[in-house]
Amino acid sequence: MTDILSSERIPGLVQASYIIAGVLFIVALAGLSKHETAKRGNIAGMVGMAIALLATLLLAARNASYDSSGRVVEVLGMVFAAMLVGGLIGAWKARTVEMTGMPELIAMLHSFVGLAAVLVGYNSFLEVADHSGLGGSDKVHAVEVFLGVFIGAVTFTGSIVANLKLSAKMKSAPLVLPARHLLNLLILLASAGLMVWFMLDQDESGLLPLGIMTVLALFLGFHLVAAIGGGDMPVVVSMLNSYSGWAAAAAGFMLSNDLLIITGSLVGSSGAILSYIMCQAMNRSFISVIAGGFGSDGTVSGEERDYGEHREVQADEVAELLAGAKSVVITPGYGMAVAQAQYPVAEMTRKLREKGVDVRFGIHPVAGRLPGHMNVLLAEAKVPYDVVLEMDEINDDFPDTDVVLVIGANDTVNPAAMEEPGSPIAGMPVLEVWNAKEVIVFKRSMATGYAGVQNPLFFKDNSRMLFGDAKDRVEDINRALG
Repeated sequence: MTDILSSERIPGLVQASYIIAGVLFIVALAGLSKHETAKRGNIAGMVGMAIALLATLLLAARNASYDSSGRVVEVLGMVFAAMLVGGLIGAWKARTVEMTGMPELIAMLHSFVGLAAVLVGYNSFLEVADHSGLGGSDKVHAVEVFLGVFIGAVTFTGSIVANLKLSAKMKSAPLVLPARHLLNLLILLASAGLMVWFMLDQDESGLLPLGIMTVLALFLGFHLVAAIGGGDMPVVVSMLNSYSGWAAAAAGFMLSNDLLIITGSLVGSSGAILSYIMCQAMNRSFISVIAGGFGSDGTVSGEERDYGEHREVQADEVAELLAGAKSVVITPGYGMAVAQAQYPVAEMTRKLREKGVDVRFGIHPVAGRLPGHMNVLLAEAKVPYDVVLEMDEINDDFPDTDVVLVIGANDTVNPAAMEEPGSPIAGMPVLEVWNAKEVIVFKRSMATGYAGVQNPLFFKDNSRMLFGDAKDRVEDINRALG
């Protein structure tokens, strides 16, 4: 075995495998950009990852072979054990997690990438540092280690805060400390100074500036995300996805692993592009995302106003209204995901289309708590792709729509975003459902949405409330439709 692993062809084979895996990852990203090709994209990504893992195992075995064949067995045993444990945990989570829990799960996975980058950074520094004090790794490697640990630490704590906010274990209201932007700037300046110190001390004493920076970066990650309101968390998750990619790329530089660099760069750049697109959709500043202070700044939580009285409606009345309509638009939100109402909604869509009703869906860019959350749910329920439209595609059609069904949505259909400058969601483009002839809102209660502000839509003359579990109410409508 040692003779085979010592072959000069092994490094070339590994590099070729990395290139193939990198190409497959690019194909995967391209496939995931459309519903119709998403499955093929996922398959391409899985094949690429399998190739990458096999190549990495081969490289690990070759490096271990320089010691002895026994060392090869030992190294491969440890790697396989780690893969088995991680694979079992991943398979268990994949089978048990609900779609409603996917956003916080993804945030937690981002934290693992950040923590891995921190650990790789420390290990890389300790491995090459000369403990005799005669010098250690070169300055370029020192920068790689420092930046890798910094990005990883920010990603780690930021992702944990995002997980806690999304799972309602931490208040979604933004944490506003005095002079918070100045505090962030001082941390960045201090980190820059610590990097210079770290580059000058490449023996064991370099652990001191690296450790101080790690503590500062951990706090910075916490503060950046804690300062962002709950209504803007979908963009935060996307931005943390980008951070995790750059953390992985930094780990790749530290380990001299080309595939990690390629993969991390793909994740980092695609996450940043998605965040930019989402910021445009929400009328937020992309720079403010990075600064950790966009959307609600905590100074306004929505003033108490008397919008009048709401009106209630029953499921059989809604069924009659829908059956007599020519055009219907359904705007789903996180409440549909919580109630797991996508399947009865798909059944209702089928029944109405069979009656000749034009049924379409209007999806806000940040509906739910994850980009594409609603699209995935509807695709899972076999809703045709061609009737699922984005906000910009359907907003102009609401004046010609007979009935709009708002199923579990709140902030994404809130006219306060356009009518009330002091609102925490002011300036955010929303689905202008109130322009339709009739609006039926499915909600459990009159409680505010995730952003914590009341929705004047509920009190408009053409709006009526259908209270209760969304799944139960849609099933009632289906029974009434026959």
